Amino acid sequence: MTAKRDTSKDGLNNKIQTFVLTNFKGIWQLVQSNEFLKRKVNKALINSLIYKIPTRPNPYSTMTLDEHIPGTNIPKKTDTYTSWESLNDRTYTGRHLPPDPKLNSEGNLPKVEDLAVLFRKRDGKTIYSNKSTMLFPYWVQWFTDSFLRLDHHNKLKNTSNHEIDLCNVYGLTRKQTHLLRTFQGGKFKTQKLKRQDGVEEDYPLFYYADAEQGIVDPQFDGLYEPINDEKRQPVDKKQYMFAMGVERANVQIGYVMLNTMCLREHNRLCDVLASNYPDWDDERLFQTSRNILMAMILKIIMEEYINHITPYHFKLFADPEAFTKESWYRTNWMAIEFDFVYRWHSAIPETFNYNGKPTHIATSLWNNKMFIDQGLGALMEETCSQPGTKIGLFNTPDILVELTELPSIKLGRQLQLASYNDYRQMCGFPRVTRFEQITSDEFAQKKLKELYGHVDKIEFFVGLYAEDGRKNSTIPSLVARLIGIDAFSQALTNPILSPNIFNKETFSPVGWDIIQNTKTVSDLVNRNVPPSDKKYKVTFDL
Repeated sequence: MTAKRDTSKDGLNNKIQTFVLTNFKGIWQLVQSNEFLKRKVNKALINSLIYKIPTRPNPYSTMTLDEHIPGTNIPKKTDTYTSWESLNDRTYTGRHLPPDPKLNSEGNLPKVEDLAVLFRKRDGKTIYSNKSTMLFPYWVQWFTDSFLRLDHHNKLKNTSNHEIDLCNVYGLTRKQTHLLRTFQGGKFKTQKLKRQDGVEEDYPLFYYADAEQGIVDPQFDGLYEPINDEKRQPVDKKQYMFAMGVERANVQIGYVMLNTMCLREHNRLCDVLASNYPDWDDERLFQTSRNILMAMILKIIMEEYINHITPYHFKLFADPEAFTKESWYRTNWMAIEFDFVYRWHSAIPETFNYNGKPTHIATSLWNNKMFIDQGLGALMEETCSQPGTKIGLFNTPDILVELTELPSIKLGRQLQLASYNDYRQMCGFPRVTRFEQITSDEFAQKKLKELYGHVDKIEFFVGLYAEDGRKNSTIPSLVARLIGIDAFSQALTNPILSPNIFNKETFSPVGWDIIQNTKTVSDLVNRNVPPSDKKYKVTFDL
């Protein structure tokens, strides 16, 4: 049953801000019609989001939990304090709040396996989103995988460059990037493959020279070490796996589709630049096309993607020059909490339509043949013609509850994350005192009370997704708050957007015009499909 949620702990300032931004549409349209007012309001709103919590640098990192002093066998004290190493060793992940060993002590929290009930669907019923297409979860998985990269061997550490750098397309290192390049005309290596209708499209080269034996094409030796999930795939899937920037790039058709879109756009940019600047060599063409593509993706993230998430009438936009003197304008360092904020496994439906037929989501894993057969435009349009699912409890596909949700809870305990209430307080929300203040869902209230007993014991990961979302928002309130903080503070501080770099000199006059005139994912898709194809529908919005 669903009752009315107790909003007494939403916070007066939060209520006022939400009310003002979700009403008075005509006034907001008037504000946005005036360039001076629009920039002033945009700056004020983005700053109001970011300053909800203390700004970087964070005083702690996951180094505080390592059992030994890095590089030695010397046991480390368990006290939590700031050290020079924890402020500088970016192989460890940052954290917004210090560890809470008391909350995570033995016997204080419910058994992990007992929490599966919070994620499994009730009576097998899927709750679909009333706002987002399937492109939304595909995009989120794809772009976050470039910077939320926990080390498979030590979850306290990461393999990230701490930037939205499109490493999933370009690789994490110069060596990996070089393995993907032709060194002719600035372009990536590609191949022509036929769709089911016989039309050819460009794709990355195949990764395996002998899929049956698992032998990697020698030209890609050292690109990455395949993860175990890939190694276990049958030959009929392995033979179609592409050589791309990171080890997870072949994981799902949405990921591969967006990677391929970027590869084609990079090569298209090389052709445009070469025709306008015939004296440019291969290296300048490659590097400038890469810069342009990253700038476009950052712009889409901050404008199309973020504005899809929010319920606001005012549409936020990228304005890099406005923030360089703010105290939050500091070098990026990913926080571990940001990783949990983006674990949106419930956003993926258990079944989806592929080529007009219901298909189980497991079929789309490591299965590039599905993408090749349809082609970029057709698969993207079908993706955007069906809803994703609602982000929250009781809505995760069965195959992902054991594979992703319960391991997330275990990881949170390993990291000794503070409680849900502690993170609410950090983000400018009053601490909840009753389960009814978290959600209006009476079944969720009952289960949370049975499992945790008291609201102060609710774990960060569980609390994030237990909350009700605001009207016309895609995500619950605390998730939205943390995304607003991290998304803007870590996107706008990307080096490519700094004022002395974000200009015509860096991108070229032609490249600058392309950036200014690229506003959506649809723009990227529809200029990278075969010329004879129609204009495809590409959107986050239902």
